[in-house]
Amino acid sequence: MSSLTGRVALVTGASRGIGAATCELLDSAGARVLRVARTLSPDDRRRYHDLPCDLSQPPQVETLAERVLREVGAPDIVVHSAGGFLLRPLEATSVEDFDAQVAVNLRAAFCLARSFLPPMRSVGAGRFIAIGSVADHVGFPDNAAYAASKYGLRGLHETLLAEYRGTGVRLTLISPGPTDTALWDSIDPDNREGFPSRRAMLRPLDVAEAILFVATRPAHVVIDWLRLGPA
Repeated sequence: MSSLTGRVALVTGASRGIGAATCELLDSAGARVLRVARTLSPDDRRRYHDLPCDLSQPPQVETLAERVLREVGAPDIVVHSAGGFLLRPLEATSVEDFDAQVAVNLRAAFCLARSFLPPMRSVGAGRFIAIGSVADHVGFPDNAAYAASKYGLRGLHETLLAEYRGTGVRLTLISPGPTDTALWDSIDPDNREGFPSRRAMLRPLDVAEAILFVATRPAHVVIDWLRLGPA
């Protein structure tokens, strides 16, 4: 596997779950990791460079991008792992619920892409990796808002893939099946009919390893969509 020594990787949703596991692996591969999450405190003295940002707020994304581009230039790798998960029947889903899912799962990805893809194109290189879901291509009950945001993310990805083809910037959508993260804590799938047990789910590390695999492919290799799930 190729080393990422000297590469800059920006990871959203970095404080827990898939994002945290991704930061660990990218760091172990030699990358300088910029961690982005709402709950982080600004600090560049530790192992990681931490950048607090609420990605559901476009002005904060703009400020984040301006700082990163000013201080380190275009990142070599951007991983958009931040996201929200709402499991609720249609009639119980408010417009505010819907908007909240779109804000973090779709609009944030758009804002990140708009901020970082043009600078990546200017240098002729870069990886932009978005984390989708099995719900970006399969419909499930009680997933109206979540699936709409993830299907939208897939549509955004496929459009940007076409726009940036041949520029040196490679885009990948990784769509994992159920993954055992804190997002399931309030749902308790082990005691709900029709849900996989948490033991049977993917682990955050499984998804992080897929991200690392994509990030370390040679320049002539493009992985546009990668789906993975539990056995």
